[in-house]
Amino acid sequence: MGCSWRHGQRGGDRACPGARRPGCCRSGLDRSRAARLGRSGCSHRVPLQRGGRRHHGADRHRRRGSLDVSSLEGRTAIVTGAGQGVGEGIARTLAARGANVVIAARRAETGEPIAASIRDGGGVAVCIPTDVTRRADVEACVESAVDRFGALEIVVHNAFSGAAPHRLEELDLDRHWTPMSRTGVWAVLYCGQAAWPHLRAAGSRGRFVLVTSPSGIEGSVNIPLYSAVKAAERGIAKSLAREWGPSGVTVNCLAPVAASPALAGAFAGNPGLRAAIEARTPLGRVGDPVHDVGTVAAFLAGDDSGYVTGQTIVCDGGSFVGL
Repeated sequence: MGCSWRHGQRGGDRACPGARRPGCCRSGLDRSRAARLGRSGCSHRVPLQRGGRRHHGADRHRRRGSLDVSSLEGRTAIVTGAGQGVGEGIARTLAARGANVVIAARRAETGEPIAASIRDGGGVAVCIPTDVTRRADVEACVESAVDRFGALEIVVHNAFSGAAPHRLEELDLDRHWTPMSRTGVWAVLYCGQAAWPHLRAAGSRGRFVLVTSPSGIEGSVNIPLYSAVKAAERGIAKSLAREWGPSGVTVNCLAPVAASPALAGAFAGNPGLRAAIEARTPLGRVGDPVHDVGTVAAFLAGDDSGYVTGQTIVCDGGSFVGL
């Protein structure tokens, strides 16, 4: 493993003022003994504290989690809108990492096949039909998840529905704004209120992840209401990150550009759209819900993101590099 003392680095001797250099690092040590120590691993690790020093507690925590830092084994996750597209991809990835996954889909006929497929692959998943625009449904979903698995550590709100004209003057706010805001803003609040007692109990394992959009950051000339809803979700996430942070719970947003039934429909109606999107994307392709988006969601749901909160991770292959 080798010695962790910073050999040859400027200021290495000052890594911890007042600390005595480990034997393997002191001058006069014969080369053969140093080589033996290098092969066996030097146990002298200087804890970093604030200002560049390593903290003993943080180092112990890092060693405990080093066996499988990406594992979500035994944790329970609710994923809304998991019956298709990005939500399905996230649910499958969390299950593959060991989480007990609740497929919170509006209709059982879309959610249950996903849950069954995860179980067939050796994962743990159940479908709980949930209309996120109904507070009672959200509360029942959370209660059922906790009753079944004993706890709730992760909530990923992905569900969204609604469509609107491209131009502001064409909008009917009652007809267009209400459905969008209910599956977006209202549902975020319902999920947060229902899950909060359990996320607080989970402490530093508590995770609340909102699937938003680059449009909520940059705005869009074609989908102003959608952009407004997604921007509102980001605002809620930042506020909750401040409110829940003292309890150890993190709150973040994930803004993907990935394959979905809605995007597939858009491709079917506009044969040149896929090529146009791929041409403006530096990585040259549309994101995959599992391998591209699900893995980022798993990062936000796991231990590795424990010091990340109030942020929006844009997962778009570089389409919006200015964000």
